[in-house]
Amino acid sequence: MKNEINILEVPHPTVGQMVESVIRCKWSLAVIDLIRHGTNRPGKMEHAIKGLSAKVLNERLRKLLHFGVIEKRTFAETPPRVEYYLTDFGNRFAAILDSIHALQNELSQ
Repeated sequence: MKNEINILEVPHPTVGQMVESVIRCKWSLAVIDLIRHGTNRPGKMEHAIKGLSAKVLNERLRKLLHFGVIEKRTFAETPPRVEYYLTDFGNRFAAILDSIHALQNELSQ
């Protein structure tokens, strides 16, 4: 029997799958917004959003890393320092968020 490839199995998630996964979580968009406005360290992110736990933040950061929305930079210091930045793709995705915010502002007027 030949090895059959299931065309539904996608080795890398599509943009649509990424959007569905990111949008489903109420914290993902807030984390992206923090990073794009200069809050790059996890501890500061955790303190910037009331109700966001370290566990959930780490889950969101892992998911955003997985989808290529953010990149992680680790500095060889004592104590160790980690910072997150939007990738080029993340900046393009953030532009979509700007459109969502603009639409909300239009509807709110």
